[in-house]
Amino acid sequence: MTAEDMDGAAVAATMFENLKADVEEFVQRFGRRPVLATVLVGDDPASHTYVRMKANRSRSVGIDSMRIEIPAQATTDEVVARIRELSEDPSVDGILLQHPVPPHVDGRAAFEAIDSSKDVDGVTFASFAKMGLGASGFHAATPGGILALLDAYDVPLAGKHAVVVGRSPILGKPVGLLLLERDATVTYCHSKTRDLESIVATADIVIAAVGRPELIQGAWIKPGAVVIDAGYNPGNVGDVEYTKAREVARLITPVPGGVGPMTIATLLRQTVAAALEREASPA
Repeated sequence: MTAEDMDGAAVAATMFENLKADVEEFVQRFGRRPVLATVLVGDDPASHTYVRMKANRSRSVGIDSMRIEIPAQATTDEVVARIRELSEDPSVDGILLQHPVPPHVDGRAAFEAIDSSKDVDGVTFASFAKMGLGASGFHAATPGGILALLDAYDVPLAGKHAVVVGRSPILGKPVGLLLLERDATVTYCHSKTRDLESIVATADIVIAAVGRPELIQGAWIKPGAVVIDAGYNPGNVGDVEYTKAREVARLITPVPGGVGPMTIATLLRQTVAAALEREASPA
C-alpha cells in the first residue's frame, strides 16, 4: 500500500475561492470589507514571513489586512494595551497575535487581551472552553484546519481511535477536543510518553504535533491509518518519517503543503464569520 497525499493546498484553494464570493457578498450587504489585524511583536524573521504571507492571502480573498508592529523591547503591559485597543476598535473584525512573542512578554496575557468575538485564531481561554464544551465559537486555526482536511477526504471519525502526539494549547490539546466532539476515541501522547511506539501502532488516525523531526517512525504506523503531520522543522521536515509512513498509511499529509495552507484558510474563514457576527449584533 502506498498512501495518498492529502493535498491541503488544493483543499485550501477551494476554500479561498469560496471565501472570495463570501467577502464580495459581505461588501454588497454592508458596504465594507472584513478587517483582520495582525500583531507582530519583535523582529523574528520567520514571524515576519508568516505575517506577510497571511496579509497577502487576506488581500487575495478581499479581506483588508491591518499590520501592527510592536518593538521587541515592549513590555507585557504595552503589548496588552495595544491589543485591547484593537479589541475595542469597531473597525477591526479579527485579531491575530503572531506567536511566539519575545520571552519577556507574557504570551497568555497578550492572548487574553483579545476580545473573544475577535479571536479568529482560537487562542483565548474562552475559545478553548467553547471547543471543549462543543459550543459555537472559533476553533484554534490549525486544529480547525485539520478537521476541515479530514472532512474533505471523507475520513470517518466516529468510533475511530485517534492518537494525538503533542499537548500544546494551540494545537495538540484543542485538536483532541475537536476529535472527541466528533465521537472519536482520543489518546493524548507527548515526548515523555512511555512506549509511544505501541500506542501509535493502535491508531486509526495519527495527529503528529510534537515539534520533533521524524519522531513518529514509519514502522509504527498501523496499515491503512490516516496520518496528519502538523509538525514543521528546519529543512521542510515534519514530525513523521514521511517516506516510510507513506508505505503503510492510507492517507498522509506532506510537509509542506498539507496542514499549513489549511491553517490560513481556517483563520480567514473565521475572520469573515466574525465580521458577519459583528454586523448581526446590535450596536
